[in-house]
Amino acid sequence: MSRPDPGDHVRDDEEPSHEDFATRHAPMPIELPLDDEEASTNVGLKTQLVRFVITGGFSGLLDFGLTILLQYGLDLPFWPAKSAGFILGTTVAYLLNRRWTFRAEPSMARFVSVVALYVVTYFVNVGIYTALSRAWQETLLYSFAAYVVAQGTATVINFVVQRMVIFKIR
Repeated sequence: MSRPDPGDHVRDDEEPSHEDFATRHAPMPIELPLDDEEASTNVGLKTQLVRFVITGGFSGLLDFGLTILLQYGLDLPFWPAKSAGFILGTTVAYLLNRRWTFRAEPSMARFVSVVALYVVTYFVNVGIYTALSRAWQETLLYSFAAYVVAQGTATVINFVVQRMVIFKIR
């Protein structure tokens, strides 16, 4: 393959050749490979809701799985185990929701807003879980039910605030 002479010009009606180093585009940074369209907030409510539920389910499995692993597998106390699970789950949820659910460009202001939202939902989630755990028998079934109610409440809050405030649709 020969390099074109710098004096050679591509005609307006020709596609430029990307075979030489000077015109080759640098690869895009690694992103979540969920779709290949440009980021855009032009995603319908039904699509967002379905994607949000899928993302939340996956992130919830990570959260609950790590919590149980740390709490029962490594004998960590409830609070550090639940905190680690929550941090993992919400980090994954943010990344998936930003790119796939709401299709938004990265933004430091948006990231800070999501962190603030997740701090609030952390206390809602853990507060409901703790209240239900104290009110119900302490069994795995009731603990799982308390987890589902707490996580479900936090998920509704997250969706509404992210859709209406953080990832505005215009």
